[in-house]
Amino acid sequence: MIPILDLSRQYKNLEADFTKALIDAAASTKYILGPNVKAFEAEVAEFLGVKHAIGCASGTDALLLAMFALNIGRNADGTQDEVITTPFTYIATSESVVQAGAKPVFVDVCPTTFNMDITQLEAALTPRTKAILPVHLYGQPANMPEIMAFAQKHNLKVIEDCAQAIGSAIDMDGHMTKVGGIGDIGCFSFFPSKNLGAMGDGGLVTTNDDELAARLRMLRVHGSRIKYDHEEAGLNSRLDELQAAVLRVKLPHLDTFNGNRGAIAQRYSEKLAPLADKITPPAIMEGRSHVFHQYTLRLHTTDPDVRNAIQTAMSQAGVMCMIYYPIPLYAQKTHLKLGYSPGSFPACETLRHQVLSLPMFPELTEAEQDTVIAALTDVINAQPESVWVKTAEPALA
Repeated sequence: MIPILDLSRQYKNLEADFTKALIDAAASTKYILGPNVKAFEAEVAEFLGVKHAIGCASGTDALLLAMFALNIGRNADGTQDEVITTPFTYIATSESVVQAGAKPVFVDVCPTTFNMDITQLEAALTPRTKAILPVHLYGQPANMPEIMAFAQKHNLKVIEDCAQAIGSAIDMDGHMTKVGGIGDIGCFSFFPSKNLGAMGDGGLVTTNDDELAARLRMLRVHGSRIKYDHEEAGLNSRLDELQAAVLRVKLPHLDTFNGNRGAIAQRYSEKLAPLADKITPPAIMEGRSHVFHQYTLRLHTTDPDVRNAIQTAMSQAGVMCMIYYPIPLYAQKTHLKLGYSPGSFPACETLRHQVLSLPMFPELTEAEQDTVIAALTDVINAQPESVWVKTAEPALA
């Protein structure tokens, strides 16, 4: 079976470095916000081109810390702040809004990029809107120039969900700027499957604002700047010293890892070109760098049974494929009370039945990739012609 992800190869390649780093960290006995956390924060801040990088316990905590730091939540009069975000992503994005006491307001996505459709921001705006929460899905930046312009026009905060996109960048006024350094706060996950993954949970918040950085550092340690002096209710959300040691080993290799992913993605797209009437490969937008956390294509069918049958057939052929994401956030049980109907987001509703992610990790070999391509070609060509539909070119966003 060719897996969707194989972490063992990266571990074996760096095993000696991991062993030394972990033993040294253990021997130091400085386990809470120790030297590895401090060093990693400095190193990753330099890598991302931001003033401040603050480690925390998970990517979900990073999002929640951002909400707290920006005073987004439920107000004294009982009203809820609103945060505009996308319904086509992992639950942590909207979950953090709810946990902060605020209300997620969804806008549809662009079928080309899978990211937030910026043309729908105006319609989602209300007097209670406090922030925009774009997700750089699958490793491609959202349309940050337009999002930032809209936010500045309406005095809104911007929280970037960078969980899948560390190292990706977008042209901001002629300068390629890495995600996490564009909005007010950037939020990263170091879940093991991510492009920069730890050996457990881990997260990061980034900002170029000195006051926000100080507040974020306070909030991650129970709302305390001075031991036993607690200014407000915060979290126990510190990046673990051992995880920081692991991340320090991996960080110098991240550009290489991302470059390998890009080369694999390019080869997929080139080799799958003969299937252009039945699939659409992921787009790489001009002025944006894509780090391919996932290689997610669109099948030209709106029948979920067809997509599911293709996934099953691929598994039988020895290739694991995944669906990210089968249930949009507005359809999750936890969000049904928001009152959205299935027809509220037509692009999202269509994509949920079309997307299919192929194996993607830096160490994937060309031979393995050829097996994936051959299997997908055979499986797709085995489907009746009647299941395929023409897909109009969607608007870009």
